[in-house]
Amino acid sequence: QVQLAESGGGLVQAGGSLRLSCAASGRTVSSAAMGWFRQAPGKEREFVARIRWSGATTIYADSVKGRFTISRDNAKNTVYLQMNSLKPEDTAVYYCAAGMLYGSSWSYDYWGQGTQVTVSS
Repeated sequence: QVQLAESGGGLVQAGGSLRLSCAASGRTVSSAAMGWFRQAPGKEREFVARIRWSGATTIYADSVKGRFTISRDNAKNTVYLQMNSLKPEDTAVYYCAAGMLYGSSWSYDYWGQGTQVTVSS
C-alpha cells in the first residue's frame, strides 16, 4: 500500500503561482513514478505531469508545458508541482498518483485525496 497526501492548493489570481506537494508513505518502492492529474467540474480527469523516482525523466501535458514544473525530493518521498502563470482554465482538483510501468503503459494504482486549485480572472 502507498499512501499519498496532497497539499498546497488554494485561491490565486490569474498570472499567479502555487506549489503543490504530494507526500508519499508506505510501500513507495512499489511505484516507479509519480504523476499529477487534475479534474475540473464537469470534465474528465486529465494527465498533467509525471516524474520517475530515479533519473530525470519528466513529461508534461501540452496545456501546462513551460508553466508547470514537476520535481521530487527522494529523501522526503515528496513530489512537487510548481505552477506558474496560472490561468482560470487551470482551476481543478489536483491529484497525485503513484504509477507503475507495464510494458509501454502506465498504471496508477494509488491516489491522493486531491487538493483544490482555483484561479480567478
